Amino acid sequence: MRIAHVVESLDIGGLEHVVVALAAAQHARGNEVRIICLWRRGALAERAELAGVRVECCDKKSGLDAQALRRMRTLLREFAGDVLHTHNPMAHYYAVAAALGLGIPRVLNSRHGMGSGELSARREKLYRLALLATDHAVSVCEAARQRFVAHGVMPASKASVVRNGIDLSRFVARNAAAGAALRTALGLPDEVVLFGTVGRLNEAKQQGRLLVALRTLLDTGVPAALVIAGDGELRAALETQTDSLGLRERVRLLGARNDVPDLLAAMDVFVLPSRTEGYSLALVEASAAALPIIATAVGGNAEIVHDGVTGRVIPAGDDDRLAAAMRELALDAPRRASLGAQARAWALREGSLDAMCDGYQRLYGEAAQSSAARLRDGISA
Repeated sequence: MRIAHVVESLDIGGLEHVVVALAAAQHARGNEVRIICLWRRGALAERAELAGVRVECCDKKSGLDAQALRRMRTLLREFAGDVLHTHNPMAHYYAVAAALGLGIPRVLNSRHGMGSGELSARREKLYRLALLATDHAVSVCEAARQRFVAHGVMPASKASVVRNGIDLSRFVARNAAAGAALRTALGLPDEVVLFGTVGRLNEAKQQGRLLVALRTLLDTGVPAALVIAGDGELRAALETQTDSLGLRERVRLLGARNDVPDLLAAMDVFVLPSRTEGYSLALVEASAAALPIIATAVGGNAEIVHDGVTGRVIPAGDDDRLAAAMRELALDAPRRASLGAQARAWALREGSLDAMCDGYQRLYGEAAQSSAARLRDGISA
């Protein structure tokens, strides 16, 4: 099968990592795969090409760019793909316009998030128009699908869910030796229960609430510590808050890291106190590492963390519930092990790159002669 993915760019980001991983996995399965970038190639283009996936670029300028549209049409015509798979709204309506009349049998769009912007904006109107010539509009979690359908962004008849997956081979179950080594390297006591989180340091992720909860645990005699991996605009504020709460001895702000699997293997509990989320790959990775998880009930979190089975799901913004959940798991090592084992089992079933590929392959394989396909074939650009 010949599959063309269209993205805005391959700059470093969550969506872009998913697209490169998906394209590489599809290539490894024997498909011919190409990625077309609307704006620019981006830093991840080389990784895609090393995996055998050719990357093209349309060099789009700001505003309506007819030259970029013609360039994309030429690339799509020359590739003569069986599937046009676009990612997010702008890439979709540009690609659909460029592909009209080319006879591409299947057109799918994936939206990688909850659509946190204004869903009545101009680009959403163009997106909805492009969906007339689209076979499937794919969300990465059920919560997102329901939101898009409720707001009239996607027709229910075309709305599907394929959850993002990860390469599970990079993640191993929690390792006591790794935990001890990390504590030593960071100057933390051996006996502490190590909580951790990974993500950009911003208001949406709410890492400051973890500091408040940790202070509560320490004040009640719970031996705990916290590592925060990631960087962002709140780094300085979190440093200040750490000092003001007297947590300097028990908190480590690690900055951006390229050894997240090793960090996860050393943690006891993963915590994500976010105010908003889409489908969090950080939670999928923590599950793959067999960690019990505490997460807020936002976005697709509850589709990954199953309360009482793989972790605890708590209301966003509830500091008391956060501290209580952390205390509960800190004081019950057998419970942590049980929840973590179930989290790992879930990841093996539903969180893998193979599961994501299978989900898209199922959609690709459905009948091409839909009303959308007939519309595409009947219009010449």
